[in-house]
Amino acid sequence: MCGICGIVNISGERQPESVRLRVNAMSQAMSHRGPDDDGLHAAESAVLGATRLAIRGGEDGHQPMVDAASGVVAVCNGEIDNHQELRRWLAVRGRPVPQATDVAVIPGMYLELGEGFAEKLAGAFAIAIWDPRERKLMLVRDRAGERPLFFTRTGETIIFATEIASIVSERKLPVNFDLAALQRYLQFGLFASPTSPFASIEKIPPGGIVQIDARGVRRSAYWRWKNVETPKQKPSPDAFDQIFRETIRRQTDVDVDFGLFLSGGVDSSLVAAVTRSLHPERRLKAYTLRFEEESFDEGNFAETVAASLKLEPVTVWIRPDDLPGTLSQLIKTGGEPLADPAWLPTALLARRAAQDAPMALVGEGADELFGGYPTYAGAEVAERFASLPAWVRRPIRCVVESLPVSDKKMTVSFLLKRFVEGTELDGMARHELWVSNITPPILTRLGIPRAPACADDAGGGLLLDRIQRRDLENGLAEGLLTKADRASMSSALELRAPFLDEPVMAFAASLPVADRVQNLATKIFLKRYALRYLPKSIVHRRKRGLSVPIGRWLRGPLRDWAAAALGNERLGQAGVRPGAAMELFSEHCRHQADHARALWTLIVLSEWLDWAAKETASGDGPSEK
Repeated sequence: MCGICGIVNISGERQPESVRLRVNAMSQAMSHRGPDDDGLHAAESAVLGATRLAIRGGEDGHQPMVDAASGVVAVCNGEIDNHQELRRWLAVRGRPVPQATDVAVIPGMYLELGEGFAEKLAGAFAIAIWDPRERKLMLVRDRAGERPLFFTRTGETIIFATEIASIVSERKLPVNFDLAALQRYLQFGLFASPTSPFASIEKIPPGGIVQIDARGVRRSAYWRWKNVETPKQKPSPDAFDQIFRETIRRQTDVDVDFGLFLSGGVDSSLVAAVTRSLHPERRLKAYTLRFEEESFDEGNFAETVAASLKLEPVTVWIRPDDLPGTLSQLIKTGGEPLADPAWLPTALLARRAAQDAPMALVGEGADELFGGYPTYAGAEVAERFASLPAWVRRPIRCVVESLPVSDKKMTVSFLLKRFVEGTELDGMARHELWVSNITPPILTRLGIPRAPACADDAGGGLLLDRIQRRDLENGLAEGLLTKADRASMSSALELRAPFLDEPVMAFAASLPVADRVQNLATKIFLKRYALRYLPKSIVHRRKRGLSVPIGRWLRGPLRDWAAAALGNERLGQAGVRPGAAMELFSEHCRHQADHARALWTLIVLSEWLDWAAKETASGDGPSEK
């Protein structure tokens, strides 16, 4: 894992020394991502830089990588898991790769296949390639979106980097806010590709390629999850076992120690169990978050799994006073807001894990691929509820809406209220409501227009397939994986997600509905498979997910900090009506309503707006795209 950056001029104009200094500053701004090495390569019209966290190849992994014959330069943030196979393929074609590091295969693959090279790579990666022969810059992001990459273009000059903060560092780039993207952030808590908080900065989509040369900017996709189009077939646990074990074997074929993030849920526990079976003698540490609030704490489940697998447990207790400083630091290093409260505990867990090893395995992606969210079960139930006569639905809605507010984690009352809110909508619109951070009525109170519905290009595909793909491409790629990347790399820890390996995703695409969701049961096949490795008490316990007791903390120990953030006049730059955020906060503190998710989304935006005012060369204000 690394941080990559660069400035290129597609006209071929020679870059002055100031550009080299600027790229060096950009690289230094990402030193937290790669403490093991840094490098710079300056050609006549391009300067590329990289910081490195060494996972494979030891001292042989210096970047940028340059092909001497062609002058092609490549930098990569991530890992190429099938590099041994690609080495053999290149050697047969007269392109031996002498360096041991996995990313050294990239220049040769590009020279052999052009833009088609990305389809042959397995792993999590973001890659930039400068081809001086064609004066062309190519930017590539991995299939699931585990590694980020941003760019901006001004005339003939393109600036790219792993993190937005690096691009705008030292107030060198004038920027305007993208008002529409900021308002969509308020609704969903993230920035869907290709948007970012800034109108001039674009994000490479998952599975995407952007090529920039004298002819302009060309955007294409080399991969998309084909679950909607894939014929369904009865799944074989034996076949999946071979795929999953091989994935974890390749991802743990590294030159460093590694650990495991363990929540005690089925996904992280299954990754831990298979890892242990592949490495029976290896010393493995399992890192777990703990909360003093009982309904949020899952440490006892994680301890049970760790003991059964002979893992060394390491716990990190999260307390409210950890949050303000951690949020400020994450925004400063990354340069973008993210409204998932679990971002902060994940960063604290990564900080502790990084003291022992530079890499850890995680369970991200299993819910999106195998049907693990309550909303997936709710989709079918909602269709049945919506078909009931209005005189039946109306009293049920009234009862649900009158249920009291609770500070406990993922209560039945919270789920039921979200459920009845969406019963009048069609399938995709209902799902988007359920996954919103701020619901339409609250957006209206804030003065924020509701974002247009997500484009549903699947035609007549099954609703479950369509919403799973929507979640994979948006909520996972730009939410959960953004959380994982920014949280872990703030402490130079690489997270690897075995469920997001391409063969695993291809297997999941073929699962029939009945092997994903049945009535209110979720992840049917994956849980059946997990029983090979885990006890029933872990596999079939109620899904809880990583949540933070934000609702209670905002009323208590974080009240003054929250009030200062919610009273920030800069929220008006995103279109928030003056005083509206404080109105919601007052209702929340009086237990009139549970506005925790909306308030947290606003607090993160407030902190980011303060950072942007201090750290960027702001333009004239918001910009409409």
